[in-house]
Amino acid sequence: MDSAESTAALGRPEQGTPSSGGSAVREAKSVGARLKIGISACFMHPDPNRSAFAHKTVQYIEQSMAHWVMAAGAMPVLIPSPAGDTARGDVSLADYAQWLDGVVMHGGADLWPGSYGEEPLRPEWSGDRIRDEYEIALVKAFVAAGKPVLGICRGLQLINVAFGGTLYQDTSTQRPGVLVHRDGQVYDQQFHTVKIEEKSRLSLILAGAISCKINSIHHQSIKDLAPGFVVEARCPDDGVIEAIRHAGSDQAGPWVAAVQWHPEFHKPEYGVIDDTPILNDFLAAAMATRSYHANP
Repeated sequence: MDSAESTAALGRPEQGTPSSGGSAVREAKSVGARLKIGISACFMHPDPNRSAFAHKTVQYIEQSMAHWVMAAGAMPVLIPSPAGDTARGDVSLADYAQWLDGVVMHGGADLWPGSYGEEPLRPEWSGDRIRDEYEIALVKAFVAAGKPVLGICRGLQLINVAFGGTLYQDTSTQRPGVLVHRDGQVYDQQFHTVKIEEKSRLSLILAGAISCKINSIHHQSIKDLAPGFVVEARCPDDGVIEAIRHAGSDQAGPWVAAVQWHPEFHKPEYGVIDDTPILNDFLAAAMATRSYHANP
């Protein structure tokens, strides 16, 4: 993607200090114009052993993600893929990028290794090529439209690949001795700490925090960081990258950021980080972009 073109399209004011996304959304609510935030679709492909829609492709979102976005007063909108064997009409991902105020890249299935130039090391790590193609195109459409992009778990990995990075297909296999980052038995009750880079945007958003507790539900992780991105958090036990941001997000470049954990699954009783500032910062960027496009 052409970063110069994306920067020109964005045209946002610089973000020196964190803004209150919550207050921005409340202001929008007062005039009946809530932020509209797209959420990328998860896919269930045809499966004859499935009882519902066995021979059909199902596109969906997990409800916690929608509720997390709604918690700040924004309206979540599922963005379906316009491709597939039932495709019809001329609605495009670019149309959604023009209409919506930002997009959250959803968690879910592994990425297809072919998306970053590799062959699957095992059949079970083959990932979802169709979803990759849809989501990479979706990220490019929102960046080209100058709209902010926030990645969650798979979303972080997808963003890294979309901008030219690579992944470990299975972190524990390819990096022996790393911390357990996914336990299917406990799922979102698997926790560890992350070390936040000092003076990073993430640290600023979190009031200077340098360490926090998060959930961990991933077996893939970043191997080669995409050009133009900076690391904002790592697991202190093994160095696994846990948060990234496009280096231009604080200036006039594309606003693209992502975390490896699932903020939508966090609850105060777990003793985890309060992710509200992360959501609010994303929504503040969406509001700033909306205002710019309304008054260029």
